[in-house]
Amino acid sequence: MSLREPALLGRLKAQIAQDGPISVPEYFTRCLHDPRDGYYANRPALGGMTGGSDGDFVTAPGVSQMFGELIGLWLVETWDRLGRPAPFRLVEMGPGDGTLMSDILRAGRLLPAFLEAADLWLVEVSPVLRAAQKDRLAGASVRWADRLEEVPAGAPLLLVANELLDCLPARQFVKTPDGWAERVVGLGDNGELAFGLKPLNPLPLGEAARRAGGGAFSAAAEPRIPPSPSASPTPPPQGEDLAVGAILESSPAQAALGSELGHRLARDGGAALLIDYGRATSEPGDTLQAIRAHRKEGPLDSPGQADLTVWADFPSVLEAARQAGASAPPVVTQGDFLRALGIEARAQALAAARPDRAEVVARQLDRLTGAAQMGDLFKVACLSAPGLNPPLFEDEA
Repeated sequence: MSLREPALLGRLKAQIAQDGPISVPEYFTRCLHDPRDGYYANRPALGGMTGGSDGDFVTAPGVSQMFGELIGLWLVETWDRLGRPAPFRLVEMGPGDGTLMSDILRAGRLLPAFLEAADLWLVEVSPVLRAAQKDRLAGASVRWADRLEEVPAGAPLLLVANELLDCLPARQFVKTPDGWAERVVGLGDNGELAFGLKPLNPLPLGEAARRAGGGAFSAAAEPRIPPSPSASPTPPPQGEDLAVGAILESSPAQAALGSELGHRLARDGGAALLIDYGRATSEPGDTLQAIRAHRKEGPLDSPGQADLTVWADFPSVLEAARQAGASAPPVVTQGDFLRALGIEARAQALAAARPDRAEVVARQLDRLTGAAQMGDLFKVACLSAPGLNPPLFEDEA
C-alpha cells in the first residue's frame, strides 16, 4: 500500500505536466507561500525559535535573549540620533514567532520615551505565525501588514529583518557549452520533479529537441528545453570566464526590497537593519537548500514540508538601496556587530546572575558570535537616510 502523495507535490506535478516547467523562483514561492499547502501556512513550529527541537531550524533570537536585547539597544540609540521623533514606525519584517520583537521591546524599556513614540508594525503574511506573534506580544499595541507598502508612510522608519532575505527567491543560471541557461523545475522520465535548463540564447526548436533527447526531461542531465514563444528575453549573467557547470544566482526579489527600503528611508528618514546568512561579495555557487527537522534534504524532495532558502545577495541589496537614495555601507559580520554592541559583557552579567547557567550562556555566546557558528556566516547590513550615521556604521554612512 503506497502512501498518499502530499497535496502540493501533486498539484505542482499536475501543473507542470499541463503547462511545462516552472522557474526556480515560482517553485520556491509556491513551496513557502501556497495559502493551502505551503510551508508557512502549516508549520507553526517552523523555526524552533525558542530553542526547542520541534521545529526545522533555530534562528538567532531563539538561541539567546542577548541577540534581541542588543538589537533593541541599537534601535534606541539610532532613534536618539534621529532626534527622538514621535511617532516613528518600528517595523519587523518576517517576525517569526515574535521572540525578537519581544526582546527588542524589553530592551526599549530602558528609555520609556522610545516605546511611547513607537508605532509598532509586523509585516507577516502567515496567519499561523500572526497568531503566534499575537500570543508572544500580548499587551503590546501591534498592527500587522502583508507588505511593507501597507505600513503608513510619513514618519521615520526603524526596521529590522532577521533571516528575511534568505526567504526571497533567486533565479539560477548554469554555464553550459553553448552559453548560459536558466535552471527550471520540470518532470523527469519517472514523472517526479527534476531540474532542467532553459537556454537564454535558444537554439532552433528542432536542435533544442535533439539535444534534449527528443524532448525527454532528465534530472541527471539537466537538459535544455525549448522556451515558451512568449517568454521575455533574459540578459545573460556576467561571468563569461567561469567554467562550464558554474552556477550564478540573481535575486530580483531581494534587490527589489533593497530598492523599496532605500526609497522609503530617503523620503521619510530612519534606518533598516538586515541580518542574514549570505555573501558580502558576489561569487558563483548554488545556495538553494531545504531544511527539515534540522537536516538538509533535496530542494525538490518534499515541497511545502521543508523550509527553502537561498543565501542573501547583499551586494545587490545594498546597490539597489544606494540607487534609491539611501546610504548603504559595507556589511559586517554578525560576530563583529554583536561584540561591538557589548554581547560579551552582557553574557558575563547573565552568567554572574545565574551561575548554574554559565555554561549555557557560554554556548549561546559562541553560537551567535563564533567564526565556526553564526558569527562569520551571518552578515549585518544597515541601510539609512543619508547623513544619519547609525551606530557602528558611522564611518561609511
